Amino acid sequence: MLVKLGIFILWLLHFLPFRVLVWIGTTLGSLLYLIAAERRKVGAINLKLCFPDMSDEARTKLLRAHFRMFARGLIERTILWWSSAEYISSLIRVEGVEHFESLLGKPSIMLTPHFVGMDVGGQWIAQHTDTVCMYANQKNVYLTELLLKKRARFRNQRLYSRQQGLRPILKGMRAGMPFIYPPDQDQGVKDGAFIPFFGVAAATMTSVPRIAQMTGAKVLPCITRLLPGSAGYVLTFYPAWENYPSGDDIADTRRMNEFIEQRILEMPEQYFWLHKRFKTRPSGEKKFY
Repeated sequence: MLVKLGIFILWLLHFLPFRVLVWIGTTLGSLLYLIAAERRKVGAINLKLCFPDMSDEARTKLLRAHFRMFARGLIERTILWWSSAEYISSLIRVEGVEHFESLLGKPSIMLTPHFVGMDVGGQWIAQHTDTVCMYANQKNVYLTELLLKKRARFRNQRLYSRQQGLRPILKGMRAGMPFIYPPDQDQGVKDGAFIPFFGVAAATMTSVPRIAQMTGAKVLPCITRLLPGSAGYVLTFYPAWENYPSGDDIADTRRMNEFIEQRILEMPEQYFWLHKRFKTRPSGEKKFY
């Protein structure tokens, strides 16, 4: 019941002007920083691991800014769920669209790391082509069904649970549907390896080069940035990676992490620091969280 009430409130919010939603999200983020002690601790640990030379004061300031951006992403998601395609597009400036257009109808992996604006970019892509993507079931069935419905509201988007495996994903890719893929969270090392992330060993999926090898797909990074005030968003498509995969999954995955690191340094407050990125540790190594 509480989930449905929360969704109803979010639905009401989407009628508000964009600048008001930005203010609500920013204010909510400041409040969450104060009350979400566990997530605040996770974020502080992540930032200390990744930016050891940064002062405590600077890291605290960065974490506060991240909470504001994180909450903005949540509140502004109401636009993605209920506003028209025209309104959503009016808020997004696209850079490097020629890289996206050059791969239409061809196997591709749209690399979308966990920045707070990733759903904005995903929704723009979904307005312009059919895609395949993978999702994780939520604890609440109603919420899972809602998220699936809202992610598939434009064109013919095919969403598969992790339990269904890669087979339907590969089938869609071979039919020319881009695979929207955020592979930068800790899911253990069963299908991955410990790859440096800001100099810290991080359990990282090696699936990007493996999928590219199986399908002949090009890897096209795409990052969305939230702009200050009511300026909206910038979705940037980067050139597809050349000489990828190289045949060395570890080196290719390290290349991916290095690319993500570079983008984080451009807007560190917008990367998702509240995830336990370093939860899985090499054998015998002390846990961070």
